[in-house]
Amino acid sequence: MGLLNFLINQINAAAGRNQTFEELIAAGDISRVKALMVSRETATMEAIKEYDVEKHDIMKRLDKVVKDKEGNIKDIVQRWKLPIDYPKYINEVALVFIYGRPVKWSCKTEACRDAFDKFCDVLDKMHFDAKIREAKRYAGAETQSALLFRVYRNDDGKSDCQIRVLARSKGDEIYTYWDIYENLLAAAWGYYAKEDEKTTTYHFDIFTPKYTYRCVKAKMGWNVTPEPNPIGKIPLIIFQQKKEWDGATNLIQREEYLGSHTADTNDYFADPYLVVNADIVKNMPKKGEDGKLLVTKGDVQSISNVAGYITWNNAPESKKEEIAWLQKHIMTKTFTPDLESLKSISNVSYKTLRVMLMLAYIKADKTKEKHDELLDRTASLVLTIIGNVLDVSLKAECEKAVIQHQFQEPFAEDLTETLERIVKATDAKIMSEETAIEQNPLVEDHNREKERLSKEQEERTATQRDIFGSNQNTDDVFGGAE
Repeated sequence: MGLLNFLINQINAAAGRNQTFEELIAAGDISRVKALMVSRETATMEAIKEYDVEKHDIMKRLDKVVKDKEGNIKDIVQRWKLPIDYPKYINEVALVFIYGRPVKWSCKTEACRDAFDKFCDVLDKMHFDAKIREAKRYAGAETQSALLFRVYRNDDGKSDCQIRVLARSKGDEIYTYWDIYENLLAAAWGYYAKEDEKTTTYHFDIFTPKYTYRCVKAKMGWNVTPEPNPIGKIPLIIFQQKKEWDGATNLIQREEYLGSHTADTNDYFADPYLVVNADIVKNMPKKGEDGKLLVTKGDVQSISNVAGYITWNNAPESKKEEIAWLQKHIMTKTFTPDLESLKSISNVSYKTLRVMLMLAYIKADKTKEKHDELLDRTASLVLTIIGNVLDVSLKAECEKAVIQHQFQEPFAEDLTETLERIVKATDAKIMSEETAIEQNPLVEDHNREKERLSKEQEERTATQRDIFGSNQNTDDVFGGAE
């Protein structure tokens, strides 16, 4: 951008001229564009700090300085700093209960089979299942992440697509621009890139349905290069949420303090002290060595005037109760089950296990309300990429295809019990064979399985006709005999 445009933008900003989002981009005034967009920088940086145990407040605890009577430093006693990695544990449990097993896709439109096959193939090549787990992990840890779909030409000169996960801890800045109905009008990705060994520049790519604006920070203003968007949709899936341990930060900090303070107390009192009369001390261990010594003058009645040990029997019960109370409420406030307590339990039914893990299922169901929408948008975006870029011959099918998704249980259900239940329901004529196929956990593609069963039935019928003759009633090959 030239000096003239830079000065014009400065004058417009100073005068408070009301320009639209598109007008600001056209004028190259990207600084004001950023001001119109939403960034979760404050919440994200706070969450990143709490997610990293080395940045917990307990790590700021100072060592104890011991001074003599004159005020001179005599010794420095180390104080324990024991952060507890609750955020990672809570985040990983939440991730397992929503994306622990891959999302199951199905096509509702039977006439769009080729488009659906291409859809599944594209997701597989892009490692979608791994990428969405990564994005969810970052979102739970940082409150925001994104999947960026990039179309390009591969080494063979063919159109291809890949996914990059954007997250603040990876150096990515994520900006969004919404209307009052919470429709995403534009999204942006800020990042630093090395132009050469000595030069690093700041980039700010703005994505809209029609254009991608490549913006580079210059000494004065911005250099903006618009590029047509071949996809026709914003190529980002934005994950936004509260941190997974939201509401438990103070509880975690309190437990960390109690644990660190208890460790210091144990250093003082957990090992026994040897108590002796000062008159009989000869060649005893020095202070600071493994053997601790307490020297007294006069008679010590409790040790028969010779020597004995002082030991610390146990910690105060109130501290134990408080730590137990903290641990309980950290888990319940974050809807996280205590998996440690399940290690000693075996041979429980699937239904019993679900009840024991009810907190996690409640949290996952609440999360799915938002992720249902994200996955619907993902399916729509991938179909559009296929029809407009990867395989235009499938464009008509991609526009008609209706692809549905289904979250899978984090733990495999008892298949034997499920199949027995389906067979009993079918035999009792309270479930159709078609519904039985749809409920069968061993079947991945219900429509294709129905086609295969229908084809097999036709082949059996044809075989029976060949054996018993075309005039024979194949429904009763034995002529009604019992």
